[in-house]
Amino acid sequence: MNNADNSILHEDLIINKIHFIRGQKVMLDKDLAEIYGVETKRLKEQVKRNIERFPSHYMFELSKGETEISRSQIATLKQGENIKYLPYAFTEHGILMLSAVLKSQKAISISIQIIDIFVKLRKAILDNNEILIALSKLDRRTDNNTKNIEIVFRYLDELIDKQETTKPRPKIGYKLPKNN
Repeated sequence: MNNADNSILHEDLIINKIHFIRGQKVMLDKDLAEIYGVETKRLKEQVKRNIERFPSHYMFELSKGETEISRSQIATLKQGENIKYLPYAFTEHGILMLSAVLKSQKAISISIQIIDIFVKLRKAILDNNEILIALSKLDRRTDNNTKNIEIVFRYLDELIDKQETTKPRPKIGYKLPKNN
């Protein structure tokens, strides 16, 4: 695939169409149809013809409630329009399977690009988790150090208190006579 290929999309365009629904990163059928350059109706027809390729962890239909929420959050429908068909949400694997059922070169190249973005997002999340784990370890060590420093200061305070309450000891050693 060369860089002059019109099927290359800007990453931000794709990232903005990735949503977090039911604890998964997904893309909606309407957005995918737009990216692939097909009608949503045609995309859904191909999915229904090949439904065995789309188990529930690859694709799921949004409930009416989820659709209402997504409509207000991601503007899938204009206010006042009715929902005729519930949208499908495709996971990373479902998007990969879409390229197989749509069978166009554009669908294949765009699916690869989308999957690469999903991988980048997953890596970014893992990198952030590693940073959070390191900070947590550092915080625990700092807490232990703080506790140890508090103990040292407490002992120092006790020693200072003992010195103040005890009578001064007589000096030990020889006393030299004073010369006038």
